[in-house]
Amino acid sequence: QVQVVESGGGLVQAGGSLRLTCAASGRTASIDAMNWFRQAPGNERDFVARITWFGGSTYYADSVKDRSTISKDNARNMVYLQMNNLKPEDTAVYYCKAVDVRGQAYWGQGTQVTVSS
Repeated sequence: QVQVVESGGGLVQAGGSLRLTCAASGRTASIDAMNWFRQAPGNERDFVARITWFGGSTYYADSVKDRSTISKDNARNMVYLQMNNLKPEDTAVYYCKAVDVRGQAYWGQGTQVTVSS
């Protein structure tokens, strides 16, 4: 099993920046990729960004790709999501999702990001 815990959310003004952190533990050697998703009230949970655990390939949703960077630190079992030029529409609960080599998904509890206009 893999456990993930998010942190780094908060209240920020439009145009500001935040860095979200996802700490992984447990069977981290079995991780294939780490993902960030977000869910705004009344909306579905949407994909934000993904990074492969060993290769480091990255993928982004169109809505964030010019403003965000996903990165990792394998030695610390950490994944980061740096978000810049935040907009009110970025307001959501941000979730970290680990996927292992068998396709099993592990979700964290989420961290709230609120962007004020």
